[in-house]
Amino acid sequence: MVNTLANELREGTTKSHSMAENVSFVKSFLGGVVDKKSYSQLVANLYFVYCAIEDELFCNKDHPVIKPIYFTELNRKISLSEDLSYYYGSDWLNLIKPSPATKIYVERIHSIGCKQPELLVAHAYTRYLGDLSGGQILKKIARGAMNLSDERGTKFYDFDQIQDDTVFKDKYRAALNMIPVSDHQIQNIVSEANISFTLNMKMFEELNSSTLKIITLLIANTIQKLKAKYKTTLAAPH
Repeated sequence: MVNTLANELREGTTKSHSMAENVSFVKSFLGGVVDKKSYSQLVANLYFVYCAIEDELFCNKDHPVIKPIYFTELNRKISLSEDLSYYYGSDWLNLIKPSPATKIYVERIHSIGCKQPELLVAHAYTRYLGDLSGGQILKKIARGAMNLSDERGTKFYDFDQIQDDTVFKDKYRAALNMIPVSDHQIQNIVSEANISFTLNMKMFEELNSSTLKIITLLIANTIQKLKAKYKTTLAAPH
């Protein structure tokens, strides 16, 4: 039986999607303003989020709602591990920790995985289709902004097991529409997708705060250097 879940998710999250794009960190990222410290923390946060999503999807892979959209080729845990090794070194797992907003996000995923596993569809949809849709653009921006000279540091955006992103997204949407769900369940999944967007925005807002601190410090350092240079110039014999 075909449902309208894919369409309901797209239309029901339009406002949330727009709000997420307007978070300062995301706008800065899209504008090419990305520093390694904030980006590496983003990668760390995403590692914890995807570990939670992928662990819960695996545990519920035989659930009638989860089974149709359980595609292991979407998994990001390994690629994120490679990026974290690049930014933090071989001891990365002992050096990273989730931000406060990320902890709340992860707890939400584990909670619904235990109590309402059908809602995991919302989190999978929000993250994976978003990654597939804008991944290559974001990869190019990140590499340019951080002056990355080789292919390391942005493996997160590479879906090596997917040959054609557009074809796969169509396949995923078709799978969504084949999930055995009622109209009430569809509305619950759409509501959860909006919660997922909000949790992502909270995570991005924390990063924006870190970025502002870094920019402020850079400006302060520049001012100090200019003052020192100005004093040296005044003190020099004429």
